[in-house]
Amino acid sequence: MNDKAYNRIKAVLAEKAKTSNWLAEELGMNRTTVSKWATNQMQPTIATLFRIAEALDVDVRELLVSNRR
Repeated sequence: MNDKAYNRIKAVLAEKAKTSNWLAEELGMNRTTVSKWATNQMQPTIATLFRIAEALDVDVRELLVSNRR
């Protein structure tokens, strides 16, 4: 994948004062996987994105980088 940011998971975690380790525990997932999402090295599935939004109590759209400027 290129260096383009597709998600805002890291930013939303910071806004909510949560860590990627916390999110991994909430989702029952590997910390390395969550870290890769937060750094845009890998992207979660749509279903997982909705689970992340629920865990963080945000609208799922807040987790994505807009494709419009």
